[in-house]
Amino acid sequence: MSNKFPRLHNAMWPGLVGKGSPGAEPFISLDHMLGFTKNAVVNGQRFDGVDLFLFDPHVNIDLSDDDVKRIADKIAYEGLAVGSLVAPVWPGTVGDSSMGGPEQRAKFVLAVKKACRIADIFNRHGVRKYGVIRIDAAAGPSQWLEDPVGNTKKIASTFREAGIVAAAHGERLAAEGEICWGGMHSWKNMVDLLEQVDMPGTVGFQADQAHTYLYLMGYNAPEHALLKEGYTQAEFDAAYTKMTDALRPWTIDFHVAQNDGTVHGSGTHDKTGRHCLADDPNGKLDIVATAAYWLKGAADRGIKHICWDGCMFPNSTLEDMKTWNTILGTMIKVRDNCGWNL
Repeated sequence: MSNKFPRLHNAMWPGLVGKGSPGAEPFISLDHMLGFTKNAVVNGQRFDGVDLFLFDPHVNIDLSDDDVKRIADKIAYEGLAVGSLVAPVWPGTVGDSSMGGPEQRAKFVLAVKKACRIADIFNRHGVRKYGVIRIDAAAGPSQWLEDPVGNTKKIASTFREAGIVAAAHGERLAAEGEICWGGMHSWKNMVDLLEQVDMPGTVGFQADQAHTYLYLMGYNAPEHALLKEGYTQAEFDAAYTKMTDALRPWTIDFHVAQNDGTVHGSGTHDKTGRHCLADDPNGKLDIVATAAYWLKGAADRGIKHICWDGCMFPNSTLEDMKTWNTILGTMIKVRDNCGWNL
């Protein structure tokens, strides 16, 4: 009997992130992203749901309750569930820097509060029964480096305040570790931040296979590198074990992804780990094998789904159904290898 968990989700934000700004490709609508998801099929198996970015033109954070319910109806009609939600915590959206002044940090918390409202509507509707709210520091490493100790303390304080708001709504926050977020730009900085937040079970980590690969290589934090170019398989296994042993206890949300060892940015999005196709010949990861490191004990940490992240894929790639069938096939292998039944 095949495993029923984790449920397999597709991210909707590749239609938004790095797109829509001058010089970038146009947005891809939520309807189109849902269509790509529902039409993917591998040996009769399909995606179970989607993770959403609470951002125009997909889901405006200030939509009325009725408009959010209409989106819920649309997603449910396609036979899909809603999982994790990305809160718009960055400057220029509802939010602002988590290491800024009091007004900026208050905006960050407000973005989380607004995301919780939408989560409540989805939950009451029934289309959402699991998932987290995703956050990050909303500021870059260069800003953080101006005062590493003080800025980490500020981020931790902001995350704690946001965590109190989330807990009041029955939600959990997952901070996505990426090299482009200050205080979160290395595995060691990420662990330090989570320990300072000190809200296990409420404020945790979102592991993305593409982004955490660059943690190993020490991009933006060479002093924390665990590998050097030309590493052996034994060296990789030891480094991956060290990183995941440190971060796995905090991991409450997981992105399946591939990386070729390079960084990439698009539009207004800073350079971060490049997301590659699941079958990219230059991919550095055995996706199925490395996913098992992160998903060990996942059910005990409340994880019920995993999500594919193809952030900043070209639109031509996103519009090719072969892309989604290959991704779905890879995710099925991940579930077969390290999934579970409740």
